[in-house]
Amino acid sequence: MRITVFRKLMTGEFGPVRGEMVAQDHVLSALGGLTPDEALEAGVPPKEIWLAVCDAFDVPEQRR
Repeated sequence: MRITVFRKLMTGEFGPVRGEMVAQDHVLSALGGLTPDEALEAGVPPKEIWLAVCDAFDVPEQRR
């Protein structure tokens, strides 16, 4: 998964404003205490980050 796809999924699931807020501010224990944006900067694959976000926010399987 590319970062652009990750961003589109975040926007599609949460909306443009909330998607950005989640990416910037929401700390995920599944990512070692990083936010999604921090995890991207650290080189964590976008798909792994997306799945961690999905788990944290109970995104239904069909939208993962």
